[in-house]
Amino acid sequence: MSTSKYPSEIKINPNQGGKAAIERLVEAYGFTTRQALADHLGVSKSTLANRYMRDTFPADWIIQCALDTGVSLRWLSTSESPMRVDAKTQIISFSKQKLSGGKLHENGYLLFDLTLLPKDLDEISAIETDDATYLVKHNLNEINDGLWLISIDGIHSVRELIRLPNNRIMLESTSSKLECNINDISIIAKVIMTCK
Repeated sequence: MSTSKYPSEIKINPNQGGKAAIERLVEAYGFTTRQALADHLGVSKSTLANRYMRDTFPADWIIQCALDTGVSLRWLSTSESPMRVDAKTQIISFSKQKLSGGKLHENGYLLFDLTLLPKDLDEISAIETDDATYLVKHNLNEINDGLWLISIDGIHSVRELIRLPNNRIMLESTSSKLECNINDISIIAKVIMTCK
């Protein structure tokens, strides 16, 4: 059983790993010598050489380098993970609404890892309920079977929708089923992902 309370916790010994970390700092800044690194950090060559020879971990310089260059703090510290993680290409922000009492209220933003999402991200937003957060796609022309954000007489809900012949649909929730004409309700967006 792990005693760590953080699942990605890294144990760093301040008296080892300094040489490799300093070499990663040189690489991250794009320098070819440790002297260039010392000049950039504003420390003497002997200070850098002392940490290098004693293998003292340069935590202060690593933090500064991560802030200066955008290079991954994990990579600078351990050489694990990619050197650069471009947050602009890996993370996306969606507007989020809270669905409460049948009404939608603006509720900030939801950040999401792009690798978990479909390629077409146009017209996507997030809907948060007490049970789950849904990513929904708006302005779809085709209504088909699946989970949808709908409105019946101005009351919003997330329901399972089954398309029937003659422009009829079956709406299902955990407690009821309803068959109606597709024009009797407002179909707002299709659920493309559920996060519980």
